[in-house]
Amino acid sequence: MTAAPSNEAASPHSDEAAPLPARLLRLPDVMARVGMKRSAIYQRMSEGRFPKSRSLGPKCAVWVEAEIDDWIRGIAST
Repeated sequence: MTAAPSNEAASPHSDEAAPLPARLLRLPDVMARVGMKRSAIYQRMSEGRFPKSRSLGPKCAVWVEAEIDDWIRGIAST
């Protein structure tokens, strides 16, 4: 008689945490997270003091959520 195979080793959801996919934020979401208006965000971007946006098209700018979160942590730790 053979033992039933263990699901622990074959499970794709093991203890190893898979990296989360990058999430993109639109300007209203960024403004709500950082508490700044559009003009302040773009001013700081031009000065190199805020994460750069990415263009998805002629009228679509997005920010990487992880970069915004890192920026917030950096501001909070100073």
